[in-house]
Amino acid sequence: MQVSRKGWHNWLLVLGVVALAIAPLILVRGAEFGGSDGEAESAIQEMNPNYKPWATPIFEPASGEIESLLFALQAGLGAGVIGYAIGLYRGRKELRKPEENQE
Repeated sequence: MQVSRKGWHNWLLVLGVVALAIAPLILVRGAEFGGSDGEAESAIQEMNPNYKPWATPIFEPASGEIESLLFALQAGLGAGVIGYAIGLYRGRKELRKPEENQE
């Protein structure tokens, strides 16, 4: 089995993405990786301690792990929908190609 140059480039890109995802976890020991929501809340409280939010959450997860699970599920479903749409339109385009060549 022979791997083309383009195949190696793809594997190098995948390896680079994995390295970028893992590097902060290895290099920054003991750091707490928080979300932007918590940072924004603390910044608002610092600027205006009397601020009262005008909206409340409809559903509050029982723990941070459940919240992370729901966020990951939402991201996965969104990626699935986008991937399906891209595949659908690409498939339609591929089906039209033979028709265009016959004319």
